[in-house]
Amino acid sequence: GRAAKPPLTIWAVSDGRAGIEAQAVGLAQAIARLRPAEIAVKRIAWRWGLGRLPSPLNPALSWMLRADSPIAPPWPDIWIAAGRATLPLSVRMRARSGGRTFVVQTQDPRVGLAPFDLVVPPAHDELGGPNVFPILGAPNRLTPARLSEELARWRDRIAPFPHPRVAVIVGGRSKAFDLPEDHAAGLASRIAAAVDRAGGSLLLSFTRRTPAPARDAMRAALAHLPGLIWDDQGENPYFAFLAAADAILITEDSTNLATDAAATGRPVHVLPMVGPGNDKFRKFHAELARRGITRPFDGTFADWRYAPLAETDRAAAEVLRRFDARK
Repeated sequence: GRAAKPPLTIWAVSDGRAGIEAQAVGLAQAIARLRPAEIAVKRIAWRWGLGRLPSPLNPALSWMLRADSPIAPPWPDIWIAAGRATLPLSVRMRARSGGRTFVVQTQDPRVGLAPFDLVVPPAHDELGGPNVFPILGAPNRLTPARLSEELARWRDRIAPFPHPRVAVIVGGRSKAFDLPEDHAAGLASRIAAAVDRAGGSLLLSFTRRTPAPARDAMRAALAHLPGLIWDDQGENPYFAFLAAADAILITEDSTNLATDAAATGRPVHVLPMVGPGNDKFRKFHAELARRGITRPFDGTFADWRYAPLAETDRAAAEVLRRFDARK
């Protein structure tokens, strides 16, 4: 018979920030679920502030780069990059690989679409083009299998807590939103009242962007409830909390948090933040609500169901379809 094809090589490239890296790694893992592949995770930074230059002005030579693993030949079959720091490399990858490497960028690259084989932006960016495949939200690492694995690892800790188990995932400061201490305390008292009324328990996790005063205020207001509040020590049980939840509350500031929560099929309640927001977020949240995934938090834990969001799998299938068609 014919020799088996070697596995695809895929690089997932980012600056290493959790929310950005999750997009590249999540899409790479989804491709690897469809076809044998070896994934290398690459984290990069630019010396001397070169990352602040527009991509065309940064020649992206190897000695200008700090990387935790080499960005050098042999180049991968598929290059998946996320975030601005990767753009000087992404826009040159097809040329450097002699056209061999299939180049995928998540988010709107804002440098024109020509250098990429495929761009996978959130639909609310309203980017269009023959090599654009918009998805709702951002690529992520969550699958039903991953959720059950994470739950199994934390099951003994979570099992004693009464239902409804309410996962509360708190974002923080960004360009469009903020979480001042008084607002965080107000949210926490509404959450505490609702969990008390329901006789349930709390699974609370913060993100790296949650300001310390907001964390402290929420911990203080919620500490009396049965459940687990992540103390920032060791591994964040974020995925296990999502997997164990009967209801999920997320702050409105993060595409990643909303997309992850929507992968569970459980009710997702949205908590308001302070700040002007922006039109992209309004469109994103409107679409989640239209699909029956989210509702604003009204102080109760109404139960509703929807098909878990699996946009990353859809994007992975499109990457492979185009990768195969190119040959």
